[in-house]
Amino acid sequence: MLEKMKVKIFADGADKAGMLEMYDKPYIKGLTTNPTLMRKAGISDYRAFALDILQSIPDRPISFEVFSDDFGDMERQAMEIASWGDNVYVKIPITNTKRQPCYDLVRRLASRRVKLNVTALMTLSQVRDVSAALDPKIPSYVSVFAGRIADTGRDPVPLMAAAVEMLRVLPAAELIWASPRELLNIFQADAIGCHVITVTNDILKKLSLVGFDLDDYSLDTVKMFHTDAVAAGFRL
Repeated sequence: MLEKMKVKIFADGADKAGMLEMYDKPYIKGLTTNPTLMRKAGISDYRAFALDILQSIPDRPISFEVFSDDFGDMERQAMEIASWGDNVYVKIPITNTKRQPCYDLVRRLASRRVKLNVTALMTLSQVRDVSAALDPKIPSYVSVFAGRIADTGRDPVPLMAAAVEMLRVLPAAELIWASPRELLNIFQADAIGCHVITVTNDILKKLSLVGFDLDDYSLDTVKMFHTDAVAAGFRL
C-alpha cells in the first residue's frame, strides 16, 4: 500500500533510538524534530544532540529548528545549523512570539542558499507570503500544521489542497502536512498531492493495520475488552 503512494513520510521525534529505528525503514524518507520534542526527550545540549544524530543519519533530509525569539539571533543560529550538513534543513517559525512575521529573515537566508523548513503555518495567507519570500531554486519545505487546524474543528484538507496549488510556483519547495493526528492523514495527504507528511512513531506503529479486515478488527476489540475485564477482576 505505501509503495503506491507519492507522499513522502518523514519521522517526527527527538528520541535517538526511535529516530534510528525509523531511519532503518526504507519508507522513511526524512526526519524532523523541534525544541518541544527535544525537551520531552530530555535533551539538554542542542548542538551535541544534533551532531550526534547527523553522524548516524547523514543521507536523508533532517530538520533542526532555531529557538531564539530575535530575528538577528535566529539568523546566526540558522547559519550554524545549516553548516552541520548538506542534508540539514533549518526550521524557521512563521512568526516570533511577538507575532512578527519571519518573511524578511526567510529572504535573507534563502539568498544565502540556506535550505529552509518554514514551520508552524496555519493559514493560506501565511503560505502565500512564505512562498513569495523563498527562492524558487533553493530546496525548502513549508510546514502547515494540519493536525492543529483540525483540533480547532476545521477540516484541513481543503486548505492543504489549496496550499499544494500555491506552491506550484516554487519547483524546489515541498509542502509538509505537519502534526497529523491519525494514520488516515497519510492517505488524505497523498490524495491531494501533498509532498511530505511528518509522522510520529506512535502513528507509524499503526501501519500494520492498513487494510486490516474490519470484522477481524471488531473481534480483536471485543477480545481486548473481555481480557481487560477479567484481568481487572470485575464482579457484579
